[in-house]
Amino acid sequence: MLRSTASVFTATAGAVRLLTRENAYTSLRDLPRLLRHPVWRAGREDHGHGLGVLLVPGFCAGSPSLALTRRWLQKRGFTPRNADIGFDIGCTGELVDRLEQQLTEHVHDTGGRVVLLGHSRGGGLARLAAARRPDLVRGLIMLGSPVVDPLGAHPIVLGAAHLLARLSAAGLPGLLTADCLTGRCRDDNVAGLAAPLSPDVPALSVYSRRDAIVPWQSSLDPSATHAEVRSTHLGLPLDPDVYSTIEPVLASWAETDDERDLAQVR
Repeated sequence: MLRSTASVFTATAGAVRLLTRENAYTSLRDLPRLLRHPVWRAGREDHGHGLGVLLVPGFCAGSPSLALTRRWLQKRGFTPRNADIGFDIGCTGELVDRLEQQLTEHVHDTGGRVVLLGHSRGGGLARLAAARRPDLVRGLIMLGSPVVDPLGAHPIVLGAAHLLARLSAAGLPGLLTADCLTGRCRDDNVAGLAAPLSPDVPALSVYSRRDAIVPWQSSLDPSATHAEVRSTHLGLPLDPDVYSTIEPVLASWAETDDERDLAQVR
């Protein structure tokens, strides 16, 4: 009985600590700073050269979580598109299949390889898609993504994933399955995340030691360049330091591809 009570107390305390650091207030706290920051207000409209960007949201988040990122990219001449994966709560393998299809469509629409930009689990899905189809990917940006240990997130988050698996087993469609957590789907995707990226796919992984959901060490992808910011996990898409970090990288990728296209025309 004492052990059970202690376990409940420990779990409750952990939940309180998580919610204290990762909540709507703390994630929105950086919004005024972002909207006043030069990285948001300045910037040339031709920086993007029309380069396509596929935005992949995090677990239980959905496209609205990256709405400001999409607007920022549009203002700089990129061609962003939201990944059609709902709230990112489905089977990993099926979601990567959908991303591959959307990559193909975006490449066709923009006329060149596109950038994958994913937050949290979305960055892991994006990495899997980039490893599978490097011919479609100009570059990869991951924000607080657990690619080294995809199941190393906070226990409360893992608890939510296991709940989804149980609901899937009960017959609800479109959710994570037990196979994604302990079976072959998990094994295949862990192996995919560990595989080196193609030299033709430059990657940037942005992490924060203040992240209370994904341990920062889990974002240190050996195939990527690493950049540290001071943000909560949920606040990464609103942190001006994130945009200051990714802006020159995206501009470089866009300029390089534009010069290559011009050389081919000549």
